[in-house]
Amino acid sequence: MSKYPHFKLDKQWITSNRGEKNTVDPSRPYGYFVEKERLRSGEIEDVSTILLTNNECPFCCIMCDLWRNTTDKPVQEGDIPEQIKFALSGLPSAKHLKLYNSGSFFDNRAIPVNDYEKIALLVDHFETVTVESHPGFINKNSLLFRSLLNPELQVAIGLETVHPEILPRLNKKMKLADFEHAVSFLSSHGISTRAFILLRPPFLSEPEGVYWAEKSIDFAFMAGVASCSVIPVRSGNGALNVLTEGNFFSQPGIKSLERVIEYGIGLQAGLVFADLWDIDRFSSCDKCLKIRRERLIQMNLHQKVLPQINCSCST
Repeated sequence: MSKYPHFKLDKQWITSNRGEKNTVDPSRPYGYFVEKERLRSGEIEDVSTILLTNNECPFCCIMCDLWRNTTDKPVQEGDIPEQIKFALSGLPSAKHLKLYNSGSFFDNRAIPVNDYEKIALLVDHFETVTVESHPGFINKNSLLFRSLLNPELQVAIGLETVHPEILPRLNKKMKLADFEHAVSFLSSHGISTRAFILLRPPFLSEPEGVYWAEKSIDFAFMAGVASCSVIPVRSGNGALNVLTEGNFFSQPGIKSLERVIEYGIGLQAGLVFADLWDIDRFSSCDKCLKIRRERLIQMNLHQKVLPQINCSCST
């Protein structure tokens, strides 16, 4: 059997294998919360995150499940500021803010440029603001938004993987040179960056998933990012269900995530975080899951490799 499916993994195939979207309100974010995070200064502080309800990302990456909480058409001017205002009214005080919109903040079809000033005024009291963007949308809009901000701006960019065969098959429509250029452009204007890195995207075995996640961390830091967030790929988005049935994809195990985070922190090249969203699904051992989760939380916060967990489980 071929390592890759015979059918074309394009936008049409990806969307045709989806289920239904959740019902969302364009005037309200679909989520908001506060978490503690280690900063580049070494301090551990509260970070507010707002999950903005927004138009679906145009790229439709094969591993993405963010489409579930998106609209079918662009939101109206004023909707995003209203969402931010609503969320901030219900969040406790924090110095740092993440605005994640299930796509690219600098895509004009997602965040109207005319809303930049309103957003900047709403977030004026924060020390840092992080947004996310595909490299293809890193342009003068990034500089315009930064010029309006009082807080320091950071941009999170999905590197995903440096595997030369897998990256083109994710439907990301991005080359490694695009990532490098985006990081360099932002850095040259005093804007820091964070890389999203996938642990075991489709078509990789468990050892290959670990190896290429580590190589992707290497590449991200060499490109100049300040931090890396490692995201274990979750099944259940439709496309990955089909690939699972064809033996082209399996979720990674929690031990693999531990290994990659240990590697990344050990480099001491920048901050390395494990994405712990739905972390329970990556372990089948009830005996050690709780302590493994807590170990990853502490490594995220303190950026130190802690003693490994001894358990006879295989995942």
